[in-house]
Amino acid sequence: MAIALYFDVNIPDAIAVQLRRRGVEVLTVVEDGRRRLPDDLLLEHARELGRVVFTFDVGFRLMAEQWQRDGRQFAGLIFGRELGATVGQFVSDLELVALASEPEEFANLVLYLPLT
Repeated sequence: MAIALYFDVNIPDAIAVQLRRRGVEVLTVVEDGRRRLPDDLLLEHARELGRVVFTFDVGFRLMAEQWQRDGRQFAGLIFGRELGATVGQFVSDLELVALASEPEEFANLVLYLPLT
């Protein structure tokens, strides 16, 4: 079973469109009506939905890393480093990660993209 992704507000729509074409399950915070929800509540909501968050927001990443240290449960977070990476790289990396991973593998994990 693949992981389902939950895109933060700062992720370009083009990434979601391309991933959906490749069979990856993506829900954005905008589509979910959660655009203005604070990051901590978004991370909790994503856990409730069983979705791994994808974000470019450094503050969100730092919060998830603190949750790891504190032992707080979340479904996982993928942090995209924007500098030097293209939309195509993010699409390829996210497709690989999403389709080759199981939800339980991502529990309380922070992964950094691009992979290369």
